[in-house]
Amino acid sequence: MAISTLGVLGLLLLKLGLNVLTPRQWTMQQTISDAYMTYEKAYAQRVPFETLTSVSSPWPAQPQFSSSTVEIGKTPGGKSVTGTVYRTRVPDSNNFSTDGGGGTTATNPALMKVWKLQSVLTYNIGGHTYVKSRTVVRAQ
Repeated sequence: MAISTLGVLGLLLLKLGLNVLTPRQWTMQQTISDAYMTYEKAYAQRVPFETLTSVSSPWPAQPQFSSSTVEIGKTPGGKSVTGTVYRTRVPDSNNFSTDGGGGTTATNPALMKVWKLQSVLTYNIGGHTYVKSRTVVRAQ
């Protein structure tokens, strides 16, 4: 009877321990992907406008996009977590036609060039695919 009671108690404690680990794993996954997306946002904010609008831009004009495989972090065991980043830029509708919009001097008298830079990260952990995105608006 005592061995059965200890066995049941051991299984309950094991189940409770596993219930505690699951939220921690989820938090770790969110933390490493959020950290990488913070890098993407900072990168989008610091790229010079000349580079941003050039042919070799890291954010090609939509409908084109660039993709690259990146390491977003490491698990506590040292295993790399990789993902794919997709980047594209979308012109504001008020940009001039040379900048992908339909604006005129009447609708855009300041000659502003506005772009939305979109970065989308996809990654797999535990057989599940996760997606995160960040959008940065740049104006000149």
